[in-house]
Amino acid sequence: MHGPALSGWLLVALCAAGGAYCLLRMRACAGEERRSARAEAVMGFGMAAMALPAAVLDQPPWSWAVYAALFGAVAVRDLLAAGRDAHRLHHAVGSLAMVYMAFAMAPAAGGAAGVHAAHGAGAATAGGIPLLTGGLLLYYAVDVLRSGARLVPVVPQPRAAGPAAAGGAGGTGWVRWAARPELTLVCRLSMGLAMLAMLCTL
Repeated sequence: MHGPALSGWLLVALCAAGGAYCLLRMRACAGEERRSARAEAVMGFGMAAMALPAAVLDQPPWSWAVYAALFGAVAVRDLLAAGRDAHRLHHAVGSLAMVYMAFAMAPAAGGAAGVHAAHGAGAATAGGIPLLTGGLLLYYAVDVLRSGARLVPVVPQPRAAGPAAAGGAGGTGWVRWAARPELTLVCRLSMGLAMLAMLCTL
């Protein structure tokens, strides 16, 4: 494992970890926050699947149509929910970016498909639209900087004394851990960085 293969595995690990954390977060919240966590979990696992190195999984050409359909449906749901939660607009942008990457990588899918080919042979193998790719790169660069800046003033809050503060036994401790706001920011920051890395392959 070296060079592009190593970077591909790191991207897979980052996205999968973000998706797994969002699944935990779903247990710690309700309502729009729960739906937001579910959308971010789908995004994380979808990005991890797209970034798998071709040496591990040579995805069939039709897989990119499946990605486009899946994230197109997610984008529609996010747009419909944007009236209740403005953050869902950001999710919609991410889902539409995934649709765009699926279509942009599809022409390169004759052999080592999609992001795999781009990781192995450089950006020349992908077929993105420079202006649109540049706009998405700018959007996610700003998003990453904004998420990072929001992490700076976050300080640990004093915890209440007593057994309840320990998180209890079993799954309760995991639920409380997953609800920490700074971890949510870190998750969104890592997902933004992963999106930037994937867009750079176009």
